[in-house]
Amino acid sequence: MEITELNPKIVWKYFHEITQVPRPSKKEGKIIAYLEKFAKEHGIEYKKDHVGNIVMIKPATPGYEDRVKVILQSHVDMVCEKNAGTQHDFDNDPIRTIIDGEWLHADGTTLGADNGIGCAAQLALLASTDLEHGPIEALFTVDEETGMTGAFELKPGFLTGKILINLDSEDEGELFIGCAGGKGLEATFSPQWQPAPAGLVWLRAAVSGLKGGHSGGEIHCGLGNANKILTRYLYSLERELGSWSLAEIAGGNLHNAIPREAHALIGVRPEDKAKAEQLLETLFKNVQAELKRVDPKVRLELTEAAAPSQVVDDKTKYGLVRSLYACPHGVLGMSHEMADLVETSNNLASIKQRDGKIVVTTSQRSSTTSLRDSASEMVASAFELGGAQVALTDAYPGWKPNPESAILKASADAYRKLFGKEAAVKAIHAGLECGLILDVYPDLDMVSFGPTLRDVHSPAERIEIKTVDLWWRHLLEVLKEIPADK
Repeated sequence: MEITELNPKIVWKYFHEITQVPRPSKKEGKIIAYLEKFAKEHGIEYKKDHVGNIVMIKPATPGYEDRVKVILQSHVDMVCEKNAGTQHDFDNDPIRTIIDGEWLHADGTTLGADNGIGCAAQLALLASTDLEHGPIEALFTVDEETGMTGAFELKPGFLTGKILINLDSEDEGELFIGCAGGKGLEATFSPQWQPAPAGLVWLRAAVSGLKGGHSGGEIHCGLGNANKILTRYLYSLERELGSWSLAEIAGGNLHNAIPREAHALIGVRPEDKAKAEQLLETLFKNVQAELKRVDPKVRLELTEAAAPSQVVDDKTKYGLVRSLYACPHGVLGMSHEMADLVETSNNLASIKQRDGKIVVTTSQRSSTTSLRDSASEMVASAFELGGAQVALTDAYPGWKPNPESAILKASADAYRKLFGKEAAVKAIHAGLECGLILDVYPDLDMVSFGPTLRDVHSPAERIEIKTVDLWWRHLLEVLKEIPADK
C-alpha cells in the first residue's frame, strides 16, 4: 500500500507532499514556497511575516458564520537526524517513508511527522469543500525545533482568532492544556592545545546503538544518553590510569534530542592499553544491565586509531571530564499539581569541537519558571567549576494549565460524542509554542491534541496510522462544536 492510499486520504496526500519538501530548522525556504504555492492554487487568502510565518484564512462554511474564529497551528520545520551509514541530505533529499504494519516510519532518518502531520491536517482542511466549520486561520510557524523563532517573532495583529488549537501533540485521545518552558545553556572550554605525546597507543572509544528520543516527552523513560556513558568511561581513565591524553570528543547533535552516539579519541601508554580495554568492557556490561529494558542495543567499542597532531591540555581535560560527569541528566523533579507529570529536567544534549574550542550544549525544562531557572544555574555551576565560560540561550515560557478552558470542554465533549469514552486531560513536559503565542495574545483559549507518534527526534520516529483517522475525525467534530461568537 502507498502512503496516499491510507485513510483519511486527503490528510495523507498532503503529508506525503510535505515529506517531499526539505525543511530543516532555519532552512524553511522550500516549505514556505510550497505553502505559498498551495494558497495561490486554491485561491486562499494568506499573509507572511518577516521571519516566514504564514497564516492562511478560510471563511466559514454556510450556517457557521457566527462561530468564534479558530486558529489552527503547526510548525513547518523538522528535526534532522539519521542513522550512521544512512545516505541522506536533509537540505535536498525527500524523506523516504515506509509502511510497517500499523506504523509509518522513514528509511533511516527522522520522519518529520513532528509536526508535518499537523501541517497536513491544516492543508486538508483548507483544501476541502465539504466540511462544516466557522472562520479559520491556519498558522504555520517556522523554526520551532531550534529556538521557536517563529513563535518568538509573532506580532500583535497578525492573528485575529480567539481560540487556538495546537496540532503538535503526540498521543491520540489526550488533550493537552499546559507545557513546560525551557532554557538552553552553552558551556565553552578553551583548551591550550599541545603537541600529541609520542609513544602512546591511540584508541577511539565510541558509544552507539541507543534509541535517542525527545528530550522533553521521553526524558522520563530512562533512555541511555551517549554523552553520559562516554563520560563515565573517560572518568574511569582519570581514576585508574596515571596518565592519558584526550585529542577529540563529540556526541549528540540537537538540544532537544537525547544523544544517541558519542566518541572520543584517547591516547594511553602501551602498558595501559589492556587496562583501558578492561575498563571499557566492565562499563559495557554495567550499561547493558542498566539499560536492558529500555535501550538494549547500546554498544561500547574501542578501536585503534591514527595518532593526532595535538591534544587537550591536562587542566582543561580534568575540568571537562568532571563537569560532564557532574552535569545532571534526566528528571530533576515531578509536578505536585498534575499526577505523573515531569516538572523539571535537564538534557546533556551535545558536545562539539569547533574553532579550537569544546562546546557543551544542555537544555533545561520546567513547568515552573523559577525551577527552570534554578536548573540552569545548577548546570551552569557544574561547568563554571570546571573552568568553562557559560552562556544562557533561548529561554521561552511555559503554558499554565487552565482546567476551566471552554475549548477544552468542547474538545472533551466532542471526543466523548464520537468515541463513547473520555479523553485524558494532561500537560506535557515538552515545549510547545503555546506559551510564546500566549505572550503575544494573552486572551487566547488553547488546547493541543494530535495522533500518536513515538521516538520523535530520532530515526526511530514513527506515527501510528489508525490514530490519524481518529484524530482527524475528532478535529472536525470540535470545529463543528465551536460556539457562537458573543
